[in-house]
Amino acid sequence: MYTLETLTLQTLIEIAAEIDASDLMVKVGSVPMTKKYDTVTPLREGMPVIDQATISRMLLSLMNDRQKRIFDETLEMDLGFTVPGICRVRCNVYWQQGGMACVCRVVPLKIKSLDQLGLPPVLAELTKHETGLVLVTGPTGSGKTTTLAAMLDIINTNRPCNLITIEDPLEFVHPSKKAYVTQREVGIDTLDFQPALRASLRQAPDVILIGEMRDTTTMGIALQAGETGHLVFSTVHTSSAYETMDRVINMFPPHEKGHISQRMGNSLRAIVAQKLIPRDDGPGRVAANEILICTPTVSKAIEDSKFSDLYHLMNEGGFWGMQTMNQALVRYVKAGIITEDTAMRNAGVASELKQLLRR
Repeated sequence: MYTLETLTLQTLIEIAAEIDASDLMVKVGSVPMTKKYDTVTPLREGMPVIDQATISRMLLSLMNDRQKRIFDETLEMDLGFTVPGICRVRCNVYWQQGGMACVCRVVPLKIKSLDQLGLPPVLAELTKHETGLVLVTGPTGSGKTTTLAAMLDIINTNRPCNLITIEDPLEFVHPSKKAYVTQREVGIDTLDFQPALRASLRQAPDVILIGEMRDTTTMGIALQAGETGHLVFSTVHTSSAYETMDRVINMFPPHEKGHISQRMGNSLRAIVAQKLIPRDDGPGRVAANEILICTPTVSKAIEDSKFSDLYHLMNEGGFWGMQTMNQALVRYVKAGIITEDTAMRNAGVASELKQLLRR
C-alpha cells in the first residue's frame, strides 16, 4: 500500500522503468500517470492522489540552492539525475493551476546500438567524419537523443579522441572507452550553451555534441567548430531536411543568409530527420528516418540556397544512403511493420506517398 508520507519520486520512477514507460507525470490533484507508446495511463493501482506537500518534498530535494532560486524566479526547472542501477532521468519541473508538477523522461542506462534501434547503417558511416556538422532533427519525443547516443557510442568505442558533450540536462552518460569523454550539464557544470561551447574550443576537442541549436550565436560557433577541424553533432526541432535548412538560414538576418548558406554547404555532413511511429505488427514504435547526405551535388545546392532541390536529391540518392521519409515508410509497409493508414498519417508528401503505395 502506498501512502503520501512514504512515497518518493525514486519509487515512482522505478515502477515506470519496470513497465518500460517513456515518461512519468506527477502533479497536484492527480494520481501519478505514465506515457508508454503515446498512451497515457495511471502508473499503478493503489496510488494516492498527490498533494502539494508531497510533490514539493519530492522535487525540491532534487535541487541545489542555486536551482531553487532559479525555480522561484522562473517557475520552471530542468533536472537530470540517476536512479542507481535503474535509469537516468530528465525531469522538467513546473507549476500548473497553482501546484507543482513534473514530467520525468526515463532514459535507459545502457546505450542501444544502431542495429538494436533499427536505424540505417549509413548513420554509422557519419561517425567516421573528422570534421563538419551532423544534425539530427525531429519533434520532441522523436528519439533524437537516443539516436545521437548510439552514434557517439560508436565514436567512443572506436576512436581515441577527445569527446565533449554540452547538454540541458545531461541524459545518456558515456563512460570513457577509447575516447576521453567530458560531459557538461547546463545549470550545473556551465551557465549556458554559448559559454560552454566557446570554452570547448579551447579544450582540445575532436568531437562536440551540442544538445540543441537554440540561437544564431550557438549555430555560428558550431559552424566555426565544424570548419576548424572538429566534428559537431546537434539537434534541431524540425521535421525534414528542407525545413531544417530553412530554419537554420532564417535564424540569421537577410544580409547574412547567403554567407551562411555557403558555410553550411561547406560544413554540413548530413541531416537525419526522425519520427517514432507506432508499430502495427506488435507493441512499440519504429524510427522512420529521412536522410540527407552532403554529396558534392547536395553541398552545391545548399551553397546556392536551392533548398527546394534537396527533396529530389534525396529521392535519387539511395546509392549514398539517402532516403526520403516516404521511402522509409514504404519500406516499413512492405515489411508488414506498419499499415498503409499509419504510413499516410506520417507521410512526408502525402500525394507522393499515395502513388508509391499504389505501385
